[in-house]
Amino acid sequence: MLSGQTGPQGLLLKGDCLGCHGIGTSKIVSLGTSEVPQVYHNDTSDLAGGNFKYIETGGDSRGHNVVELGNPEETLSEPPGHHSPSSIEVNITCSGISGCHGKRASGESFKGAHHKNADGKLDTADQVYNSYRFLYGVKGYENTTGSYKWQNYNVSNHNEYFGDDTPMSFTGCNICHTPQGVQPTNHTISGFCGTCHREFHTVGGIGGDTSSPFERHPTDIVLPGGTTEYVNYNGSGNPYSVEAPVARTTVPDSIGSTVSPGSGTDAVMCLSCHMAHASNYADMLRWDYDAINAGGGTSNNGCFICHTKKDDGL
Repeated sequence: MLSGQTGPQGLLLKGDCLGCHGIGTSKIVSLGTSEVPQVYHNDTSDLAGGNFKYIETGGDSRGHNVVELGNPEETLSEPPGHHSPSSIEVNITCSGISGCHGKRASGESFKGAHHKNADGKLDTADQVYNSYRFLYGVKGYENTTGSYKWQNYNVSNHNEYFGDDTPMSFTGCNICHTPQGVQPTNHTISGFCGTCHREFHTVGGIGGDTSSPFERHPTDIVLPGGTTEYVNYNGSGNPYSVEAPVARTTVPDSIGSTVSPGSGTDAVMCLSCHMAHASNYADMLRWDYDAINAGGGTSNNGCFICHTKKDDGL
């Protein structure tokens, strides 16, 4: 059995998801002839999604409290920002009805995905295997660059996320029921997050649809140009920041090293501020929010990578 798994497993598997993806050593391990990304590990750096180990070392607020970790949710009754009545089990899993990867259906949620796995540019997303990171219906570009694969490593080596200029909306039957298999209708990573955390970052949840003032921090909204603070995103030349990444409104053919505020090509997304799995900071943030002090100078870190005027007035 893998990773200490005992007893029979579904679908002829030798273990659950962490049996292969949570062995606990380095962030990428070799199993047979395959390299396998680790979502739970003891490495000194992380893959793009973060590391579920942070929940063990820092508490439940550091990440998604998936059942496979053996630590059931004890505080929340439903996902934050989910509409009521809730149809989503608060004790989420890696995949399946209450999971993120694969189709949210029992039995065949992952059927054939690993065997047909598609890498690089994924702009079809009509099956699990050709969806970004097996997130059904999500488009994007996966970093497959040698030792940097599956990582947001630096300006030239990172994933490319798909975004839009308008947040996903829920209309008709989708007011109560998300699409079959729970795939985002706009195919964006933020739209996918919205299938559980709908009231936070979808149309209506952020207030104005495409312009300020926003009730909550917007996602799937492009970075404006002109004289706004965002034209100074990450300093001179606007190099792509892996500390505050942006989404692209078109799935690119390759990894881009710059951001162009005002062009309509770059959008803020949920993962601009949060990690997908878990981080070393509260609320799954990419940085220590308690250390973000407006008007503090020219550090241009965290929130100030985008909100430059809030820090140094630029």
